[in-house]
Amino acid sequence: MTSAPDYHDSTPPGEAKDTARPSPQNIYDNPRFFEGYRTLREKDTGLNGALEIPAIRALLPDLHGRAVLDLGCGFGDFARYAREQGAATVTALDVSLKMIEAARALTHDAAITYVHGSIEDRAVQPAAFDLVVSSLALHYIADYATVVRRVFDSLRPGGLLVFSVEHPVCTANPTGWIHDADGHRLHWPLDHYQQQGARSTSWFVDGVIKYHRTMETYVNTVLDAGFQLRHLAEPQPTAERLRERPDLEDTVRRPPMLILVAMKPDAAHAPQRRNHETKD
Repeated sequence: MTSAPDYHDSTPPGEAKDTARPSPQNIYDNPRFFEGYRTLREKDTGLNGALEIPAIRALLPDLHGRAVLDLGCGFGDFARYAREQGAATVTALDVSLKMIEAARALTHDAAITYVHGSIEDRAVQPAAFDLVVSSLALHYIADYATVVRRVFDSLRPGGLLVFSVEHPVCTANPTGWIHDADGHRLHWPLDHYQQQGARSTSWFVDGVIKYHRTMETYVNTVLDAGFQLRHLAEPQPTAERLRERPDLEDTVRRPPMLILVAMKPDAAHAPQRRNHETKD
């Protein structure tokens, strides 16, 4: 069996961690948040099962024999799916100890390695993976550019990065829908779009920090790292899914998520990393 790549803290021995960067957020270990999120996923009433998971799976390559890294693995659903599709090994990382413990309890597969740690502070040896996937996690990360560069280095030539985030239309001004006097949703307000940075939101609990980035930043950061952009998606429900769940009509009015697929080219076709600054 192919062994999983070693995944370790990225801070060099003897050096202090970067104190200028915000500490990794771990809202999922908040008991109230964790129970609310677990109930949402168990009942499949959110957007993961309806939109994000089918869209991500449709964009994946053949997984047979691949070494896979899952950043922000949650309950391990994707890790187990990847193995079902023939992945040789899956390394699955999450900052939440509650999530990791739940994922381990749900998994009976020695080829899946669960790692408790933050996306920001963990690193892996170069060219260790064929596929890196991150599901609705990178909008919780303060230093997106550094994470993307590390992912690039961790991939083998031809390897893919596939990730989803909350759509910038949603994160720019997360005040929610504007309603009329009868409670009907009128529109989603878009404001402060170019003012990138942290947003404090309420989801199960108050004080959940998400980082707003423009579409330009999401795409150009990937290009600056040396990737080739292969696909950009803004998933929407099918007509059949809308009949099953009329509440998803709102997702047609404003895009809830963004998915990017990028490839690390082989050496012969690799562009030089762009060295101009990208907003983050």
